[in-house]
Amino acid sequence: MTPTTQPTQSPSQGPTQSQINRRSYERFAVKPGYTSASIRVDPNEIAYGLEGYVYDLSEGGIRFDLDTPIESGRTISMRINLPGIVGEPDERAVFVTGDVVWCDVDDTGDAKMAMSISKFDRDGDKQRLIRAISCSGYQRAA
Repeated sequence: MTPTTQPTQSPSQGPTQSQINRRSYERFAVKPGYTSASIRVDPNEIAYGLEGYVYDLSEGGIRFDLDTPIESGRTISMRINLPGIVGEPDERAVFVTGDVVWCDVDDTGDAKMAMSISKFDRDGDKQRLIRAISCSGYQRAA
């Protein structure tokens, strides 16, 4: 997908670097603390050893929070525990694998990170995520 641009003051000037949206998918904010995530850092592990929360998500990526920072470039697996989806009786988890693209640690040691999704791990996970985004009233993220 080609990048989209915001309107500029003068069409002859062209877009500035800050006006280009390089994301392929729109991001949607989730209610803080309501969408938990379990992370597995080592692909050989069976259990998801780290717990955190999702801040926003899209078909292509996730912004999340953990107590333990994970370095950029690291491949991780994540279980996203989506709140109940309209038409489904209970919450449904979505399993994804991808790479951490950035990690910022604040003064308290809390780590905010983003991952780029490279694959949906089970049949139906991508459709479940799209359905959650479209049916749950999530707001577009900035």
